[in-house]
Amino acid sequence: MTAKPLQRTLDLVQVDPALSVLRLAAQYADPDGALDDDTLDLMYERVSAGVLAHLAPTAIWQELERGLMAVRPSRMLRVLYASGALPVILPEVAALFGVPQIADDPPQVDIGRHLLRVLDETALCDAPLAVRFAALVMNVGKADSPPEHLPVHYRHVERGAPRIHAICDRLGVPADCRDLALLALVEYERVHRVTEMRAGPVAAMLERLEGFTQPTRFKQFMTLCACDYGAYEGRITQNYPKAKLLCSALKACEGIQADDPDSLQEARALAIAVAFRSERWGGR
Repeated sequence: MTAKPLQRTLDLVQVDPALSVLRLAAQYADPDGALDDDTLDLMYERVSAGVLAHLAPTAIWQELERGLMAVRPSRMLRVLYASGALPVILPEVAALFGVPQIADDPPQVDIGRHLLRVLDETALCDAPLAVRFAALVMNVGKADSPPEHLPVHYRHVERGAPRIHAICDRLGVPADCRDLALLALVEYERVHRVTEMRAGPVAAMLERLEGFTQPTRFKQFMTLCACDYGAYEGRITQNYPKAKLLCSALKACEGIQADDPDSLQEARALAIAVAFRSERWGGR
């Protein structure tokens, strides 16, 4: 980490030792952010002394938001982890480092390290806060998957939902951030696997993703999935094929109306099947 004048840092540490740890980490995510080893050591000492124990949750969230919305949010996470602050303020996220997950090439990735790459992809896309927060927490249910199942994470959704709720309640996270994170927890891996072979499951997925009723949230969710895709080696976020597939399916359903939900779903599946030249129904 490159050096910087220490006076501003020392002034902040003296005024508010707890806030200074988070503020410095958030500032490190800015384009001109820098920390020297002495400052990082000082942050570690402050955390070890327990200064974060009495910091107001609202203050924690303000600094997290600042860092998440910066140009390199991964740098904030790295400093929080190195200083020991991340396990204090976000133990659910800190526990993801060192946990393996299935990938393509290489066949496994460290979830925590992958998370850092996803966050930087969201910044490159200039994604809103809800997308960046969802990227931060959508895998928290995988932290304690049974070792005998790794790198597979059975029932992580059931473990993850209460943890996301707990993080949001604890820090006062805005509702739109919470809602997108919960949606991502359940659906983002399904989106990565979706195909155009059977239109019925695609229509059902669009319904679950609220593509017909919440276009802004749907767009944010597609951005998040694209960023997760682009964070893997050799992939490009802007070329995410599942976003093109689902957006094409959504367009095929424009203007469709029906008297009851079953008829509506049937009509949408037929429209998607025609657009994709695929089967109308199949296993969901």
